[in-house]
Amino acid sequence: MTRMTEPADLRADDVTPGTGTALGKGTVKPPRAGLDETLPPADWGARRPVAPGTRAAWGFAALAAVLVAGRLWAAPLIGARALDAWTTIFVAICVQALPFLVFGVALSAAITAFVPASFWNRVLPRRPGAAVPVAGAMGAVLPGCECASVPVAGGLMARGVAPAAALTFLLAAPAVNPIVLVATAVAFPDAPEMVLGRFAASMIVAVLAGWAWLLFGRGEWIRIPSRPPSGTGAAARWEAFRQAMRHDIMHAGGFLIVGGAAAATINVAVPSEWVGGVAGIPWLSVLVLAVLAVLMSICSEADAFVAASLSQFSPTAKLAFLVVGPMVDLKLIALQAGFFGRRFAVRFVPLTFVLAVAVSAIAGGVLL
Repeated sequence: MTRMTEPADLRADDVTPGTGTALGKGTVKPPRAGLDETLPPADWGARRPVAPGTRAAWGFAALAAVLVAGRLWAAPLIGARALDAWTTIFVAICVQALPFLVFGVALSAAITAFVPASFWNRVLPRRPGAAVPVAGAMGAVLPGCECASVPVAGGLMARGVAPAAALTFLLAAPAVNPIVLVATAVAFPDAPEMVLGRFAASMIVAVLAGWAWLLFGRGEWIRIPSRPPSGTGAAARWEAFRQAMRHDIMHAGGFLIVGGAAAATINVAVPSEWVGGVAGIPWLSVLVLAVLAVLMSICSEADAFVAASLSQFSPTAKLAFLVVGPMVDLKLIALQAGFFGRRFAVRFVPLTFVLAVAVSAIAGGVLL
């Protein structure tokens, strides 16, 4: 019996940067000239991928069917007013987040197609532990929502950036960028310490989460997005940009809809009296507003105005609302699970939430 051997031309340089797999999972490098080009590909039993346009059409058809069914059959059971509130909140979340999601996807595709991997080697320190705070500082100068930070972090990982540094950027960018800080200052005109508290607590949480993932995270827990080689010519790079843009917008848009529907359901189902009844208990009020930030899933550019309206709660509880929301909410959890896998989300989300609540309580006691 003849022993099968691997092709000699599958070398280390055939590995896609940042993925650790040979040109993507289950695929090998095309045969060189002179070899038998009639051989079938390695993944003989793989299904033919569904076109993104077909997948999007089915997704929008299913969404339309759910909304129509809710209007026809659910309204008599839960009340037309509640259904109208659900529809309004759901549409508001999706419309509010979609522009930032498109911006993040476009930025991620541009990073993948036009920014060489050597650029990140020059900008970020070689040691991952030192790259984590630098990535947090990068998030402070890039305006963006939490929906935009997820695809951008995926694009950074695809270009070879250490996952711990990319995750630090993911948490810091929507919480400490200039637009969010200005909005916080406008919402709290008589409390400038709230702006300082939000910046300091959010940055500390982002860096601690990055270091924690660096120390305890495992490679098999996170699915690093893969990108095809962009080529050297301008036409090839624009084609890589187009392919990455189309893939990510179709992929992330579905998870945004799922997260928005979950957030709208929670907003309608949880009575407001339950929230107001715990405002007088200091430690419980911090935890309640932290959970409320997760459930409401408000964009980071607008959450400061909601926090300012919660006058019955303490400043520390409001700070927890502002720190937790941009880092952990329902639509963000859905996006993280879609981009990096469920095994990542079930570990990183609780880590971030615990750090955000603890740091907010400490920062609130010191600064507020």
